Amino acid sequence: MTPPPAPSDAVAIELNAVLVALTANQPLVLTLEDGTLLPSGPFATEHPTLQSGLRAWVERQTHHPLGYVEQLYTFADRNRPGSDGRQRIVSISYLGLTRERLSAGARDPEWRSWYRYFPWEDWRTGPAPLIAETILPRLGPWVDAGGDAGNRRERQQRVEVSFGDGRETWNEDLVLQRYELLYEAGLVPEAKHPAADPVPGMPMRHDHRRILATGIARLRAKIKYRPVFFELMPPEFTLLQLQRAVEALAGRPMHKQNFRRLIDQQGLVEPTGASTTEARGRPAKLFRFRREVVLERAAAGSKLPLSRPI
Repeated sequence: MTPPPAPSDAVAIELNAVLVALTANQPLVLTLEDGTLLPSGPFATEHPTLQSGLRAWVERQTHHPLGYVEQLYTFADRNRPGSDGRQRIVSISYLGLTRERLSAGARDPEWRSWYRYFPWEDWRTGPAPLIAETILPRLGPWVDAGGDAGNRRERQQRVEVSFGDGRETWNEDLVLQRYELLYEAGLVPEAKHPAADPVPGMPMRHDHRRILATGIARLRAKIKYRPVFFELMPPEFTLLQLQRAVEALAGRPMHKQNFRRLIDQQGLVEPTGASTTEARGRPAKLFRFRREVVLERAAAGSKLPLSRPI
């Protein structure tokens, strides 16, 4: 008879959720314990699937059903102990989108802008000054400490690919690579580097900021070929509101005419016949998402690319 595993070899499965909403042009993520944790909990066996368990949990927390949901990643590194320091935790993470957020008076759970955790990822008004002024100078010593010339060259290439020059070159999809590079260099608090001088950005407990970075990267890549951002929009919206929503998620500005031309060419929206009734300015037409277009094109196997940020 095979003996039971030692306590140090025990494994528990938990669910983690990167739950995203969009309010006032800010991409928000649902957090716990003063923003230090993502929603997580043990896998509930009464649910037939992991996704149904996640949806039930979110509905209890937000009082609103999730829209788009997909499995994000399974984090199973051996250095992921539980709170007792002994039991190994395997986290199955999900990315979920919802239109609603908790009431303004709620403190826990709490919606927070994901740019509080990754301030260098917001390029909507231009290059994030934090990169050229703080991040690149602090990465310089890490590159120089790389040992032989080959290792230093490899580190420098990773810095250039991830952060560019901090002024022009930028790939908004590399959220996870940038965070992992800063972690390796000891420039985030989670790395617990004794001589570290962490760059700005709110830390999270365990590896939850890494999970959040994974979710942001996935969503930024997803919106370029599938219009999941409509799951974050109200039933009716203006084209400017739609553009601002996509810019908030991508962290980059978009060319107004090109964006509207692409939306029109893809047939993603249709006018409602109504307009805004704001006191100031010219009324803007209201539109709604044509969900049937996505279903038709998904059946045909075609993709729905968005314009690249400029």
